[in-house]
Amino acid sequence: MKKRSFLWIGLIVLFSFQVYSQPKTSGKSTEVIILHVNDMHAKIDNLPKLAYLADSLRRMHPYVFLVSAGDNFTGNPVVDMISDKGFPMIDLMNRCGFNVSAIGNHEFDLGQETLNKRMEQAEFPFISCNFDAAGSRLKQPKPYIILEAGKNIHIAILGIIELNDKGIPDTHPSKVEGITFYDGIKKAKEYTWLKKKYGILIGLTHLGVETDVMLADSMPAFDEIIGGHSHTLLEKPMMENGVMIVQAASNLRYIGKTTLLIENGVVKNSTDEVIPVSVLHRSDSVLARLCANYNRNEEFSQVAGIAEAPLEGYDALGSLMTDALTHQLKTDIAFQNRGGIRVSSLPKGPITLKDIYQLDPFGNQVVTFKMKPEEIRSLIIYACNLEKGIDLQVSGMSYKALSDNQGTFVDAELNDPSGKSLDPMREYTVAMNSYIAASYRFIHSDPGTTGTVTTAELLIQYLKENKKVNYTGVKRAFQVLKK
Repeated sequence: MKKRSFLWIGLIVLFSFQVYSQPKTSGKSTEVIILHVNDMHAKIDNLPKLAYLADSLRRMHPYVFLVSAGDNFTGNPVVDMISDKGFPMIDLMNRCGFNVSAIGNHEFDLGQETLNKRMEQAEFPFISCNFDAAGSRLKQPKPYIILEAGKNIHIAILGIIELNDKGIPDTHPSKVEGITFYDGIKKAKEYTWLKKKYGILIGLTHLGVETDVMLADSMPAFDEIIGGHSHTLLEKPMMENGVMIVQAASNLRYIGKTTLLIENGVVKNSTDEVIPVSVLHRSDSVLARLCANYNRNEEFSQVAGIAEAPLEGYDALGSLMTDALTHQLKTDIAFQNRGGIRVSSLPKGPITLKDIYQLDPFGNQVVTFKMKPEEIRSLIIYACNLEKGIDLQVSGMSYKALSDNQGTFVDAELNDPSGKSLDPMREYTVAMNSYIAASYRFIHSDPGTTGTVTTAELLIQYLKENKKVNYTGVKRAFQVLKK
């Protein structure tokens, strides 16, 4: 969508509060508005705008609900790296008036006991239907909630979380110990009765848009699927098997606004639009002051090093992160998965602690292995097939990942910094974050040694020692079609 269109949407949003004096009703028809966000990742700065928008709509419409499709945490050190980890996000979400949140994979990053505290403090429920926490320290969430719009309209909201190929959400496996997870689509089918009983059924999912499509194909009982996880901006809703699928990008850059026209307890018409937060110019003043207080943490403004040129993209940022491991730990090789690189760029100039914790917010420790080239090759091939392309950034070597005509990765050429092939008989010391070590499938006879220092701490040390860095044009991982 062009900027002009976004500006027009902004004008509609800002002035519609003055145009509408009554909710749209016609006979037995009732209008219900659902504001939806997903994958906010602790980006608190736009929450005051969201609060102002929600409150403005609530003044004009009796039935306005605010929902999150999960991943409220991980991505901002003023939320993630404080002693009361995650609390600022819950505090601000409470004040915005959220009605419900799905549980996303990054909710588990808090750890089970801390997540319990945050869910207890939340004035709204966290929901998910496809896991059993009975064997863990986590308190079992409800699978669904019922939102009421007056006496006669009941909207069932069903929560679902994604699972990776190991059958758990994308978080460190230690964070979900004792929890049993179930296939989300299969589990959702057990709740078809919600549609029959209440008339309206909405999926609040953290599955990713591709899986949302599969869910709609499998379960047309949904009136709408409000999704997250894939960070997809759906400027217009997708229609699949009669089900409307919506998603509003990530990091609270957009707000989704669903409007349901309900007659006799069922949805007769539904629309959705995404509102760029950049076109909203008014904020809730109380939340704005709270955000300023949470952001006022002088520790995070400390400068660790200087970027002599912008660090842009996975190659530059991943090379910086892996060089920190090989340099500080004196290993031959280091790997960093792209999913753990949480910003797209760092500008030229000072690199602060806040920058580093936004880049690498997970607190992962480092695991060191002794590996032969064939073992390293198995890691690279698995990672490329997992992500359907280059995934692992590297230091101490370069590689070409070889794919066949169907896009399956079948081999990898491994070279040392001088361009020579790695010695097939030599054991190399290889460092990687604990998420890769625990979640990726690869051959390794050495069980690995886990250190106590986090990857972010090693990066801080590396920058302080080297002072200045420049990764312009650096590229160490390549995808090639096998001949």
